Amino acid sequence: MSEIESPNENTRKVREGTVISDAMTDTVVIAVVERVRHPKYRKTVQRTKKLYAHDSTFGARVGDVVRLEETRPLSKLKRWRVVEILERAK
Repeated sequence: MSEIESPNENTRKVREGTVISDAMTDTVVIAVVERVRHPKYRKTVQRTKKLYAHDSTFGARVGDVVRLEETRPLSKLKRWRVVEILERAK
């Protein structure tokens, strides 16, 4: 049962976004854009969410596209961890 997840183990949420700030130590701020359909007008609208993520390797810079994974609360705002850098800023 090593490859199959046990019933007690929940899958962690994964998001992709763009780094908008790397000024803090060990922390980056990521903007995650979600496209949703307006319930009444049926037009697609963009909703942007700012997520604070832990980046212990100091690898992410402003403009990079990164993949995040949900984790335990690391501070007041940090609930995510940078898993990998998908695309470097140009």
